[in-house]
Amino acid sequence: MSRPKLLKLPEVLEEIDMSRAAFYRMRARGKAPKLIKLPNGQIRCRRDDLDTWLNSYQEAA
Repeated sequence: MSRPKLLKLPEVLEEIDMSRAAFYRMRARGKAPKLIKLPNGQIRCRRDDLDTWLNSYQEAA
């Protein structure tokens, strides 16, 4: 079984074409994809969580 792909925040921001500030505003409203905070403080997003989040907006459009 392979490990899930973890994306760095800059990779997520580039893929969704959003600024860091806009992303954190969305996150504060509970509208951003799920994030993981690693023990060293770095932030990651599972590829599957980002895809699920994107698909939820595609269905709503």
